[in-house]
Amino acid sequence: MRFPIYRPRRLRQNAKLRALVRETELSVSGLVMPLFVREGSRLRKPISSMPGQFQLSVDELVKEAGRAAKLGVPAVILFGIPDKKDEKASGAYASNGIVPKAVRALKKELPELIVICDVCLCEYMSHGHCGIVRKTGRNWQIDNDASLDLLAKSALAYAEAGADIVAPSDMMDGRVAAIRATLDKTGFPGTPIMSYAAKFASAYYGPFREAAESPPQFGDRRTYQMDYANADEALREVALDIEEGADIVMVKPALGYQDLIWRVKEKFRYPVACYNVSGEYAMVKAAAQNGWLDEKQVVLEMLTGFHRSGADIILTYWAQQAARWLAD
Repeated sequence: MRFPIYRPRRLRQNAKLRALVRETELSVSGLVMPLFVREGSRLRKPISSMPGQFQLSVDELVKEAGRAAKLGVPAVILFGIPDKKDEKASGAYASNGIVPKAVRALKKELPELIVICDVCLCEYMSHGHCGIVRKTGRNWQIDNDASLDLLAKSALAYAEAGADIVAPSDMMDGRVAAIRATLDKTGFPGTPIMSYAAKFASAYYGPFREAAESPPQFGDRRTYQMDYANADEALREVALDIEEGADIVMVKPALGYQDLIWRVKEKFRYPVACYNVSGEYAMVKAAAQNGWLDEKQVVLEMLTGFHRSGADIILTYWAQQAARWLAD
């Protein structure tokens, strides 16, 4: 039997036909909006390298999150900017720290909103690294195991404040196990962990470091964040975090790492998140402001690509705008 020649253009003739056979449907239900919070009131400090993004005081944070929630965005992730920093990251795990304050305010005003707390020490360390630093002369190294206790204390402080999910992003070995053990023994066995399981040492993070006021004061983060050339290593990192108790695993950045999003989803069949990071945001914003591309179309294409690659959850600074565009 001879089959007729397949002519796929028959199904591309108009928008309704294209929608009828569309294989991947981007939804607002999978978007998470990152927010930066700091002390003060009525504060909306623009982030110069990220047009449309702000450092927010708690009162303004609640308003911003409320606007997102009305658009259907189900979750936010918080990054704290303390007034004071030290070499023990004290502000990260203080019960009255900026993130616990923000969590309590959000859960009071927007109880249905999913509040995720990034768990890292870099914003709170005077040196800007993600763990305790030991120095010998001009040499320095991260004390991995000593850092685990501080990370676990931070996650506990956020859970006690009412966080729905904690998200360790530091890339210390054993952090998921340390956090899971601490949460379990202190009455929070139901708090999920969304692990930045495959987080790469990336040049795409530049604008974030302005936003979070967390650039390293010396050296870089390549001794603990992953080499962007390594894919098999990323799968080993993900496997370790799952074994230690991660409930959701993340690939970060997203744009140049869709092969890994796909491989992680195919291999582990776990909920997979990706982070559409600050540099990706800044590039598109700059090009759109210069009239070089259509921001809406590029962003929806990019986010759909992440979802098509296997990401169930997408952290993106376009969460509100994408929600509006998807509703059109």
